[in-house]
Amino acid sequence: MPTMYVISGCNGSGKTTASYTILSEMLQCRAFVNSDEIARGISPFDLSNAAIDAGRVMLRRIKELSETREDFAIETTLAVRSFANLIGKIKKKGYDVMLVYFWLNSPDLAVERVQNRVMAGGHTIPENVIRRRYWSGINNLFNIYMP
Repeated sequence: MPTMYVISGCNGSGKTTASYTILSEMLQCRAFVNSDEIARGISPFDLSNAAIDAGRVMLRRIKELSETREDFAIETTLAVRSFANLIGKIKKKGYDVMLVYFWLNSPDLAVERVQNRVMAGGHTIPENVIRRRYWSGINNLFNIYMP
């Protein structure tokens, strides 16, 4: 049975960094669909303007992978409810779904880690967005994605 891995957690929690080891080396999952990485390919200097196009590419790629019944992973903060519908559709196609959540102790730590990422050349996210997604992601984890 194929598996969809949902790599989740707040901004700055280390999802992408950990995914490159966890997915390829531990889970032998070769397909990682990450909208931030897609956006970087579309517009490397302005990810926010490429976000909508990246989301479309991400959904198209997920459809392709699920039609060929390949294992794949996605990355999300779980701050939105829309992935619940996607996960439901994937389960109906006969997939197992494994959700991994990278938890940070506070939104302050998330803000600090994103600031450190930016200083190292990574992409920025406005502080208010980090804080909003931190709490939305935790709320959705327990109320939508885990039940």
